[in-house]
Amino acid sequence: MNNKNPELHIVEPIQWKEDHIRIIDQTFLPGREIYQDIFEVGKVWEAIRSLRVRGAPAIGIAAAYGVYLGAKDLPEIEIVDLHSEIQRICEYLSSARPTAVNLQWALDQALSLSDSMQGEPAEKITSALLDLARDLHENDKQICADIGIAGQELIPDNAAIITHCNTGSLATGKYGTALSVIYHAHLKGKKIHVWVDETRPLLQGSRLTAWELEKTGIDYHIIADSMAGWVMKSSKPDLVIVGTDRVAANGDVANKIGTYSLAVLAKHHGIPFYVAAPKSSIDLNTPTGDDIPIEERQDDELRVIGDQVTAPEKAPVYNPAFDITPHELVDAFITEKGIIRPDYTASLKQI
Repeated sequence: MNNKNPELHIVEPIQWKEDHIRIIDQTFLPGREIYQDIFEVGKVWEAIRSLRVRGAPAIGIAAAYGVYLGAKDLPEIEIVDLHSEIQRICEYLSSARPTAVNLQWALDQALSLSDSMQGEPAEKITSALLDLARDLHENDKQICADIGIAGQELIPDNAAIITHCNTGSLATGKYGTALSVIYHAHLKGKKIHVWVDETRPLLQGSRLTAWELEKTGIDYHIIADSMAGWVMKSSKPDLVIVGTDRVAANGDVANKIGTYSLAVLAKHHGIPFYVAAPKSSIDLNTPTGDDIPIEERQDDELRVIGDQVTAPEKAPVYNPAFDITPHELVDAFITEKGIIRPDYTASLKQI
């Protein structure tokens, strides 16, 4: 691979198709590129919960479409009851995954819209919910592009970059967050090499980020998560850049498990640690990272890889999906509004 011809082959993980959504089922990647058509809210919930669609912005988009699909399929009921039914749908979808704030952010917008239209005909309300979902989807594409444009200024030519999890198009409407920064630096003609953390236990780095980088032609190597410290010492990368599922008001960051370790290592080695975050991931109502709920996932995600059992059948497992990186380890946030630096308690409120 090389950077001779800066261009991008960008995938779109969610598409609206007349009366349903179509997603790339990410559980099959990278071996098979399988698309799933989803017509009902229950299947949206399952797709979010099972990581068929994943990434904070992407699950927010999927949930917004899910509210419409659920409302559309309601039997004829009194208009006065419609808002309470939409509220029930939102509560159901919010239970799919608790950590990413974008999910609740999108549902809150749908609920607010429904509340503002109480008394209107049901058809008009459901139509407005679809318009909202499509607007959120299109806006996310522009937001991700703006994050990339703003952040690429932090990327020197001939940069070596460490990433974690998947923060590309697969996690958003298009382009991604942290990977959008890399993509837009690539489009500027900068030569880039990416160290891709495999991101155990679900391997979103090696399965998904490497798959995306392969399509774009950006140079990369996959490394085990445990290799990152040695890579920092021996190869001296220029920066670490990650995404986030939620940023607390003080700048603490909830992101895929393993992010905290990277931040500590980066601080020790004097390497800048950046977080790419759309405004919708910044939760000013959550004071610190201690207040962010951390999702714990199934035991077999650690005991089994594919069809291969890698631990005793009943070995006790602790499997948090996320960790919290303290704000003092974050050198800057890259947002659609520009680069945000400390003091985060003040600067995040200005976005």
